[in-house]
Amino acid sequence: MAFLRAKCQEIDVSVELASVWANGADGGVTLAGTLISTIENTPSNCKRLYNDADSIEEKITAVAREIYRADKVVFEKKAKMQIAQIVKNGWDHLPICMAKTQYSFSDAPTLLGAPTGFDITIRELVPKLGAGFIVALTGDVMTMPGLPKLPAALNMDVDEAGNAIGLF
Repeated sequence: MAFLRAKCQEIDVSVELASVWANGADGGVTLAGTLISTIENTPSNCKRLYNDADSIEEKITAVAREIYRADKVVFEKKAKMQIAQIVKNGWDHLPICMAKTQYSFSDAPTLLGAPTGFDITIRELVPKLGAGFIVALTGDVMTMPGLPKLPAALNMDVDEAGNAIGLF
C-alpha cells in the first residue's frame, strides 16, 4: 500500500483506502472526503452528449455513436412501443443508462473490445423512476448479476464467544 501511495503521490493523484465492507459507512468517510475535495478543486471539461429535451432515440443514438462507436441504432418493436409509453407518461426527459454485454462496446458478446462500424440493437427500455433514469437493454444482456454456485452464507457462523465469523 505504501508503494501505491508513493506512486500516486508522484503523479499528484489522491488515494485513500475504504473499508466499508468491514466497517460500514465509517469505513468510507475519508475516501468520501477526498473525493469531494478532488471534485471541488479539479477543473472539468466535461460536456454532455445530449440535452434532457432530446428524444429518447436521440439520447441513445448519441451514446451509441459517441461512446460505443456504433454506426447505427436499431430499435426493436417492443422498444418502440415502450418509447411511446414513456413519452406519454412524461418520462422522456430522463437520462439514459445503457445495459450491454461486458465483453465489448457493442451488444454482441462475440464482437470483443472496442469495435467500430456495427449496429447496436435496443430490445427493451426499462424506466427506473426512483433512480431517475431509463435503462436501454441491448442484445441478450442480463440485468441481474450472476450469483456464485455456493452462497457466501455457507461460510458464515458464530463462534463460541458470540463473534460472527466468515463474513469477509
